[in-house]
Amino acid sequence: MNMSVASSAGSFGDFSLPPPIIIAASSDEARARASVMAEAAGFRAVAVSVDDAVDRLDLQASTSAVWLELDRDQGLPLDLLLDRVENDVGEGHFPAIICSPLPLIDRIMSRITDPSVELLVNPSPIERAAALALAIAVRQSSNRLHDISGEPGVAKLRQISDEVSRIAATLARLSTNPAATAIERPEPATGEIPPVSLDVVRQVIRARRVRGRFFDETLFADPAWDMLLDLFQAEISQHRVPVSSLCIAAAVPATTALRWIKTMTDAGHFQRRADPHDGRRVFVELSPQASKAMHRYFAEVGKTTIV
Repeated sequence: MNMSVASSAGSFGDFSLPPPIIIAASSDEARARASVMAEAAGFRAVAVSVDDAVDRLDLQASTSAVWLELDRDQGLPLDLLLDRVENDVGEGHFPAIICSPLPLIDRIMSRITDPSVELLVNPSPIERAAALALAIAVRQSSNRLHDISGEPGVAKLRQISDEVSRIAATLARLSTNPAATAIERPEPATGEIPPVSLDVVRQVIRARRVRGRFFDETLFADPAWDMLLDLFQAEISQHRVPVSSLCIAAAVPATTALRWIKTMTDAGHFQRRADPHDGRRVFVELSPQASKAMHRYFAEVGKTTIV
């Protein structure tokens, strides 16, 4: 692969300027795609192959962000790079963006657990720009204040990023006031969890999909509920759901689905479980609290048509 280091200001650049963005790409096409976006946004970019990325990070004293632009599996070098990114992001060394096709998401999420890593699936230029702006804002804020959770500028950028994915309003409610949107209901007097028919859940899912034959599906975008239904169906049928399958079930763009998975996990509704037979895959399932809430919800609505 012909992928030499490329930078708009040299490998290490002018020390009076902010540190460069390190781009790790899986092909020349991926390198060009990410470099054009970074430089168009006014940032210096240093691009290397996935194979060379860990060594480059060892040499780089500081970086504004690390951007993984992936369009294919890179085997062990990719695993090592993902592990390095997970570790360094967790220690606050840099923010990270990972762009990939959907088939690679299971592998990526088996190694990336830090919620601050921005995961984008086949992103549009607008989504890329929003993610890059957010990453740089996080980096700049962390230099001024260790805890950036209350930084107004960063909060605004995250809101913009979420709006690009068409879930900003609801996601903001979940993020800022999870208690107001909690799905768990009070314990019934008996404390028992009522059984739910698998056929009933499947009928609800089918009914929701039929709407798309008559209306624009974006009118009914509700990825949280669609994912809850899918995981509930899987729990009843004793099937496991990988991240990539749950993204498809959400019926929204995969990047949006990933953000919802992250949000629902943070809120305690979903939980991750490693595949015991394949270390490169992770499953998502309902938390015990969410499972109880879904059982009670279906028991309460009874035979009423649920869509």
